[in-house]
Amino acid sequence: MRIAVTGSIATDHLMTFPGRFGDQLIAEQLDRVSLSFLVDDLQVRRGGCAANIAFGMGCLGLTPILVGAVGTDFADYRSWLERHGVDCASVHVSELHHTARFLCTTDEDHNQIASFYTGAMAEAREIELGPIAERLGGLDLVLISPNDPAAMVRHTDEARQRGIPFAADPSQQLARMPGEEIRQLVEGAAYLFSNDYELGLIAQKTGWSDEEILDRVGVRVTTLGPKGARIDRKGEPSLHIPPAPELGKADPTGVGDAFRAGFLSGLAWGLSLERCGQLGNLTATHVLERVGCQEYELGRRVFMERFAAAYGSDAAAEVAGHARFHHA
Repeated sequence: MRIAVTGSIATDHLMTFPGRFGDQLIAEQLDRVSLSFLVDDLQVRRGGCAANIAFGMGCLGLTPILVGAVGTDFADYRSWLERHGVDCASVHVSELHHTARFLCTTDEDHNQIASFYTGAMAEAREIELGPIAERLGGLDLVLISPNDPAAMVRHTDEARQRGIPFAADPSQQLARMPGEEIRQLVEGAAYLFSNDYELGLIAQKTGWSDEEILDRVGVRVTTLGPKGARIDRKGEPSLHIPPAPELGKADPTGVGDAFRAGFLSGLAWGLSLERCGQLGNLTATHVLERVGCQEYELGRRVFMERFAAAYGSDAAAEVAGHARFHHA
């Protein structure tokens, strides 16, 4: 299955605040917040939604096609991704701007305050899917993950025009985009990814009810944090996927991207939606246990042992027959 993963490619600057953001807020003055947080450390890591998702899929043995825009400072990052199975031949390199930057501070309750510098990502709107499909002999699915908003709209429109199934994942751009653009991204999607808060934001900005959203997509996948995930289809009972137990919590940045990597890998292997959700949950757990979005390893033996412990030996055997892990 040829899956193109469109979206942001960035460098993450991750900081930790040894307190609670909420303790620093004055309820009567939320209309004029002015705060500065002294952080304990700074971690500079590889990131960006599309790159994170593609990396996770590569670790599970697939060859996802990464589609996004970067600066000339991308050489080392490109080498890293290609070593982990990612096809980077369709990444656009800007001659004017640096690769995007994500700056995020996490408090002791794992709440986050983040900013994103677009940089070269603004040129993603210039990328056409047609030549990519031609190079690969076609595309089976295009994931539209957070990116330059104009690029997200363009890729969605082109996927519709070319009859390529697409998955909508507006997540981090929901706060910026108006309802009309969100409706354009979601309408007709084979899959809609969001967390539970983002799903509420989609409903609020589009004016669609829960049922009206389900009318417009094939499968709606909602991550629920420590409660796992929920999968909904029109006319079908909701499917709840319990979380995979974690060994510890280090940093939640990139957890949602890893879930999508696992879920899409399951789709590529033709597994059931339940198995896809389970793969997503366990892949996400690996990210939660590390600082950084691409600092984890998915080794066959350990991954399958943890999968069996979380979801049963029969489920693990079904997945093991498909997965081709990057690590032993």
